[in-house]
Amino acid sequence: MMYSSRRKPVLYFKEERRFLSGKCTVYKLFGLCMVLLLVSLLWLQLSCSGDLSAPVHEDKRPPQHLQAPPCPADSQASAADDPSWGPHKLALIIPFRERFEELLVFVPFMHTFLNKKKIRHKIFIVNQMDHYRFNRASLINVGYLESGNDTDYLAMHDVDLLPLNEALDYGFPEDGPFHVASPELHPLYHYKTYVGGILLLTKKHYKMVLFLLFNLYLTRKENYLGEQFKVDPEGGLSNLRYSVESRQELSISGAPCTVINTKLECDQDKTPWCLLS
Repeated sequence: MMYSSRRKPVLYFKEERRFLSGKCTVYKLFGLCMVLLLVSLLWLQLSCSGDLSAPVHEDKRPPQHLQAPPCPADSQASAADDPSWGPHKLALIIPFRERFEELLVFVPFMHTFLNKKKIRHKIFIVNQMDHYRFNRASLINVGYLESGNDTDYLAMHDVDLLPLNEALDYGFPEDGPFHVASPELHPLYHYKTYVGGILLLTKKHYKMVLFLLFNLYLTRKENYLGEQFKVDPEGGLSNLRYSVESRQELSISGAPCTVINTKLECDQDKTPWCLLS
């Protein structure tokens, strides 16, 4: 090793050992940065390569002690899978056209209301897209046919009606069709022959179509018999003609719903009243 002629060899050697002491020079800073860079690269390489000493499993999965714990949603059954909710599932069918402001309120309200009552449910918005007159009955028929096999009863429900009283029953109507929006509870229609608004019935009963023919009785909150009403023998499920333009799964304020965009067909010779004019 060569030494500077201006310094004693021993002193020069001691200064080299005290590299980080004394004045800070550009060379010292550069050397320190290089050391830090090499350490960082080495740490990154080891972290990406993983623990090479861990045993290799045939299924190529990491050992159990290295796996992340399951999420709470995976380890616990959802509320809808709780046996206390009962075996039945409601298809909430809403005949719809251009009432979007009411729909934005209706869907999250009903989802919360039915969850509080522990009622399994699916919400179906049957949207009429054609140029014919709004046909509530046909849209409900479409909702029934498109609601799937995982629901066993349905509610024909207007989008502008909300159950503000939590005592209102949306449970499975075992005793026959149940009128939730009975005349004494409806805000507008108070005549006894009114059976619209909100009506619950099983899918088995819905297939029967004609209430009176199959000796079904309409019950309400006070359990009095409903009045008879006229039935159109020419219309119904048997001759319903429609097309589903699209089917969309949406979430409105966290509440899931299915929108069925539908076009109805109309025989103007038999039913000229389907035209708007």
